[in-house]
Amino acid sequence: MGATVYAGGTTFRVWAPMASRVFVSGDFNGWGTWIELGNEFNGNFSGDVAGAVKGQKYKFITRNQWGSDAWRADPRSAWQENSTGSSIIYDHGEYWWNAQQYSSPGFNEMIIYEMHVGTFHDSPGFGPGNWNSAIARLDHVRDLGANMIKVMPAYEFAGDFSWGYNAAFPFAPESAYGHPNDMKRFVDEAHMRGIGVIFDVVHNHYGPSDLPMWCFSGDCLGSGGEYFYNDWRKSTPWGDTRPDYGRPEVRAYIRDSMMNLTHSFRGDGLRWDATKYMRTQNGSDTTAIPDAWRVFRSINREINATQPWKISIAEDFGGGDFITNDATSDTSGGAGFDSQWGGDFVHAIRAAVIASNDSGRDMNSVRNAITQRYSGRHTARVIYSESHDEVANGKARVPEEIWPGNAGSWAAKKRSTLAAGVVFTSPGIPMIFQGQEFLEDGYFQDTDPVDWGKNSTYSGIRTLYRDLIRLRRNWFNNTRGLRGGNVNVHHVNNSGKVIAYHRWESGGPGDDVVIVANFSGTYFPSYNIGFPRGGMWYARFNSDWNGYSGDFGNTASIDTVAYSGAKDGLSHNASFAIGPYSLVIFSQ
Repeated sequence: MGATVYAGGTTFRVWAPMASRVFVSGDFNGWGTWIELGNEFNGNFSGDVAGAVKGQKYKFITRNQWGSDAWRADPRSAWQENSTGSSIIYDHGEYWWNAQQYSSPGFNEMIIYEMHVGTFHDSPGFGPGNWNSAIARLDHVRDLGANMIKVMPAYEFAGDFSWGYNAAFPFAPESAYGHPNDMKRFVDEAHMRGIGVIFDVVHNHYGPSDLPMWCFSGDCLGSGGEYFYNDWRKSTPWGDTRPDYGRPEVRAYIRDSMMNLTHSFRGDGLRWDATKYMRTQNGSDTTAIPDAWRVFRSINREINATQPWKISIAEDFGGGDFITNDATSDTSGGAGFDSQWGGDFVHAIRAAVIASNDSGRDMNSVRNAITQRYSGRHTARVIYSESHDEVANGKARVPEEIWPGNAGSWAAKKRSTLAAGVVFTSPGIPMIFQGQEFLEDGYFQDTDPVDWGKNSTYSGIRTLYRDLIRLRRNWFNNTRGLRGGNVNVHHVNNSGKVIAYHRWESGGPGDDVVIVANFSGTYFPSYNIGFPRGGMWYARFNSDWNGYSGDFGNTASIDTVAYSGAKDGLSHNASFAIGPYSLVIFSQ
């Protein structure tokens, strides 16, 4: 489907089930006489055009059943001059890949860095950032220790500045970000640094503007035509443009868009936006759209069958275990996603650190956030304290929420890094949002680039994040338990606002990890909790170290010996100092 280059020409093939005739015209014929495509009598029209070569612009002309003609961009365009311009012939075989040996990490070893290409590395006042400017900062992501980048939607959308969730051409990379080869080079460069790329995809709605598939055959069917629902199911919070999941050809369109990313662009995973608004009309189960489950199941089953190491993540916030339960077939079982965004986690952890008074911090909610899981798998949730949604839409960055206008304050630094500490030590796949690692303030906007000056100003905070990531990845082979699935929150002091939990994979020295988090402004010179085993426990991390920030207290949370004596349901106990709003990690 689309425009496929062959030696000496290009084959054009398009789905236009209600058109009477379809033509193509472009640079290859001087935009003169229309070249008619053959009717396959299955809804598709196709034809070979000798002399049509890569880089040339083209459009289709569809003639409807009443004889009216309309010029259309290709709904499967692989390259657009812009969202309202012509399609461009592109040869996916022309890019030479350099990173031939890349292997993506296991789900339990993933650390996700969420990135918006337009603002990740850009200067205010010009066009948005692009693939090449983002490549220039990939060393930063590598040095931080993140091994997966989740790219916000990068398919062609209306205008040059956008979050990307208004995709109009789900096969063509955003023209303001560069050439399709630039997008491939971004993935290639990430792979050469040991970093995988997860692409954000939007199929709960399209546009709603600049849509090439809108009324494509020339018959709108009372609304948007054959690509879209034309009844009550068409309506979404973003416009009346929900794809018709009941049509096999539309399901194929969505499937091919996904596989284009995992195959042609060598993406290492997919993050599906707002799946709740695929399976329901308005987010309520009373307005269910059962057709969407066939989309979930068939695509996830195909990924699992052909590239099972590539992760498929849903942003659902409502489907629970059904989203991450196995899809037994295309029509039964769960949705088959490997993981889903953990809304129950982020809201509880943000509330616990943003509350202005210690009395407002609920350690029971924190405990529930740490232990919650989907489908019995610890990797079935992505956990975070900041994401693009959580730092916009009336909300801001965590340091900004803690102290509006003073995100660099002691309180904002201490409590935002406390939240990050819980993210990297809880079961799940940890994720941070661009700039979080150096205390980016304000709220996310597609016209406000990341302030890289803060990378120097708050270099100690960046080091804190790096240290947490290294421990989460078992960098020094002494914290294996942080990537395991087991957790026991054995100490909950809601009056003192202290919580402690034990993490392990298989157990034993180098595996068992004990985390203590103080959510209060109180300094505890000697705090006693249970430990799973006796002997020396080494303090691998102390967020109160003044090497992270000169105004931190440098509390001597040092190695401690656990002695026999039951405490908190464990066989041994130990005492240690812990600073205010601090997190300490112990292991043997």
